Amino acid sequence: SGGGVIKKSINIEYLKKNQITGIILDVDNTLIDYYKVFPNGTKEWVAQLKKHGMKFCILSNSNRIAKVKEVAKQIDVPYFYFAKKPLKIGFRKAQRLLNIESKNIAVIGDQIMTDILGANRCNMFSILVKPIKEKDILITKIKALVIHKIGDVSVHQTDNIIVSAFVSTKMVGLLSNYNLFISTVSSCI
Repeated sequence: SGGGVIKKSINIEYLKKNQITGIILDVDNTLIDYYKVFPNGTKEWVAQLKKHGMKFCILSNSNRIAKVKEVAKQIDVPYFYFAKKPLKIGFRKAQRLLNIESKNIAVIGDQIMTDILGANRCNMFSILVKPIKEKDILITKIKALVIHKIGDVSVHQTDNIIVSAFVSTKMVGLLSNYNLFISTVSSCI
């Protein structure tokens, strides 16, 4: 079980050494398992860090507000759900709420492509933790595969005008440039 990783390796000394004064936490597979259970010691870990002045915010991609709200309530932490990580918007909302410079915020999560990538894009200190349960890993990987396939279709087989109705024109341009770059690199390899 990976939940013990948070409280064992991420202590106040480690956070102070890295000048961290605020923490953004992921929910699924970081704070709770598939069955919405906190690993032993997690709530106490949050409470202990709060005593040292650490500020917290939950940032979850889950669209299940009741679940995220309940988790936040149990540890008395503000939250944002349906955050659209790794996009910067959710991270910036959490940063404004914490009222801390990005370099002094740690983002703790179990997903490289959402939590860690988003943190790095916002110049925040990223901490990748081992997912709590193996069952969740399979579910998460299946979801990621489906999202990747949907994204692939939306980027490669949809007119950019239609895509721009859902995301900004700037993002469509960035995606097009990214795809052109990846295609060029792939053809050279």
